[in-house]
Amino acid sequence: MPEPTPMDGLTIPHFVLVPLPAQGHTIPMVDIAHLLAERGVTVTFVTTPVNAARIRKVIDRAEAAGLPIGFLELRFPCAEAGLPEGCENVDLLPSLELTPAFFRACGLLREPLLDRLREPHQPPASCIVSDMWHLWTQGVADELGVPRLIFHGTGCFPLLCMRNIRSSILFDEVNDDTKPLMVPGLPHRIEITKGQSPFFRQDPESERLWNEMLTADEACHGVVVNSFHEMESLYIEGYQKAIGKKAWAIGPVCLYNKNEDVSVKAVRGNKSSDDGLQCLAWLDSVAPRSVVYASFGSVAYISPSQHVEIGEGLKASNHPFVWVIKPREQSPALEQWLAEGFVESTEGRGFVIRGWAPQVAILSHSAVGGFVTHCGWNSCLEAICAGVPVLTWPFFAEQFLNERLMVSVLGIGVAAGVNTRTMLMGDEIMVKREAVEESVRKLMDGGEEGEERRKRTKELGEKARKAMEVAGSSYQNMTDLIQEVSLHNVKVRSKMGREA
Repeated sequence: MPEPTPMDGLTIPHFVLVPLPAQGHTIPMVDIAHLLAERGVTVTFVTTPVNAARIRKVIDRAEAAGLPIGFLELRFPCAEAGLPEGCENVDLLPSLELTPAFFRACGLLREPLLDRLREPHQPPASCIVSDMWHLWTQGVADELGVPRLIFHGTGCFPLLCMRNIRSSILFDEVNDDTKPLMVPGLPHRIEITKGQSPFFRQDPESERLWNEMLTADEACHGVVVNSFHEMESLYIEGYQKAIGKKAWAIGPVCLYNKNEDVSVKAVRGNKSSDDGLQCLAWLDSVAPRSVVYASFGSVAYISPSQHVEIGEGLKASNHPFVWVIKPREQSPALEQWLAEGFVESTEGRGFVIRGWAPQVAILSHSAVGGFVTHCGWNSCLEAICAGVPVLTWPFFAEQFLNERLMVSVLGIGVAAGVNTRTMLMGDEIMVKREAVEESVRKLMDGGEEGEERRKRTKELGEKARKAMEVAGSSYQNMTDLIQEVSLHNVKVRSKMGREA
């Protein structure tokens, strides 16, 4: 454990973390809570009963280790917001149409959170670290008289791209959603289509949400970024200049538990399925760097017909594979196809996980040599930390921008050829089996191009680990963040004393 950050006589700060109840947003916030607590900071992690149950083993381990993390469970107001009971996480929503109701429910947590933070036994909050989607937490910070820091859950490359796309007249004037356009104001040449651009002007509701987020950004004290200077220094600097505020790059935060055993990594974010735990044992029998791991995150839905194409492509590639199918993607038709020959024909070479996969533990295994990913920011960082090159298959949000970073800037990825943004797949097949096979073969290629890609990924992973070590760039940024919050509170108390 790192030495606690010297406070130089300052009161130990109290960070209140408010993650979005979505796995891709909650998991890194849990990691941040541990990183802060290991530096001697008091942390309150705001959650709900269903979400707390998912990370129960993590909570128990933090308590057993005596870390100063309090997990504050607030009742999630499903009924008041018009949600079915128990829909406390984005991946539990039965329909995307309920997304507005889900965000309404999140907003209703404002008063209960304020009440709990004002309880006499609670140490005074020093700051609120809030997910970007929780616009209402600015009001909480204002009521408490503390700074609000935004956690975006992605890197500065996509954040800067999104801001520049928004302000580009060129994107406004083009009506063709499929025409590649260059993102202005970047040190690298990056092209993306208007149809792939996240949060672009599409409808009044999207426009309203974007404007509200920009307003909240302007009011915040700064930004916490799960990234590291050595990977995107030019974009960190460019983003800070664009927003006129400090962005503390403190990642990759998934490395907080790099020395933990496999059993700890296996429960990161949720309880692993039986398939997931058996998979780790199966990987022990497979040759190093030979396995393709295919997983597409916790939110995007892949249809049975597209799953068949993925499965056939993986099989035809002749590489061993681990393939994750989410519970809500399982269907009688897909199970029938799996049972009618696929499982038998790939026995010993393929492993299908139905349920939550212990992704960090899988990627860290020496048998894994490539990762087919939806390009969520966490998955990209986890691949980099494990030194595993990626096959990019983006769906929505900033994932197409993450793909450009992995493929065009860092040179550690191969594009699967997905051209259209989509949240939910219908029966349409986005990538056919032949293209899956071809791109997997390219990813796993042992020739000069493939070896160079693996070398770059490994070197970047080493830089990530050094950034998190004592005296590393991310370690120092965490020190600066803690001291910034501590000094801010000293100044506020001093001012209040003078005014009194």
